[in-house]
Amino acid sequence: MAKLEKIALVTGANKGIGFEVARQLANKGFRVFIGARNEKAGRSATEKIGAMATFLKIDVSDQKSIQEAARELATAVDHLDVLVNNAGIIVDGDDAILKATPEQFEETMRTNALGPLMVAETFQPLLAKSSAPRIVNVSSSGGQLHDGADGWSPIYCISKTTLNGVTSQFAAALPKFAVNSVCPGWVRTDMGGSSAPRSVEQGAEGIVWLAADAPQNLTGKFLQDRKVIPW
Repeated sequence: MAKLEKIALVTGANKGIGFEVARQLANKGFRVFIGARNEKAGRSATEKIGAMATFLKIDVSDQKSIQEAARELATAVDHLDVLVNNAGIIVDGDDAILKATPEQFEETMRTNALGPLMVAETFQPLLAKSSAPRIVNVSSSGGQLHDGADGWSPIYCISKTTLNGVTSQFAAALPKFAVNSVCPGWVRTDMGGSSAPRSVEQGAEGIVWLAADAPQNLTGKFLQDRKVIPW
């Protein structure tokens, strides 16, 4: 029976959209690993979700931390069905591209684009042991290029454009996987703020659908509300 167990890892799952995705996946019967760099917050989130959740310490900006997390996961389970790359940041002062510093750019890109790439590379062997492996990259419509930018958090938006590119490349490299990026919309979280129109439940819904219920042959796409959107 153990081999039939559905297993998911959600990064940045200690709060906000990541926590809600993990909670919904646990409710669907997944054993969910709560990925977080803050151990106290991660363990607290794990306790709130309950018996279906396990804390996994991981800092997606640090390759050594990612490798240690993969080794730890491999001692606990024999496969991984779903990786949700949710962890992301907006750095202070990210409000004007003409004032962007190399440090701001590198920190943002390392967490939001390189991080998901490193995590997907490192956990790919465990995912390959699943009968239907899936990678869901949490992106943003701020990263869309098709109708231009509006100037909001430009470094963050560039990092999400890059993440969509990472998604496309992984989909090509892993034809047996379903690899997609998804925009949760503007959601009421610490990052989205209190005036955002969407609840965390609404923001998480499309991510959970891609993780658990979408067709396995849907891959290499950018989606919002279960619909493919241009990027």
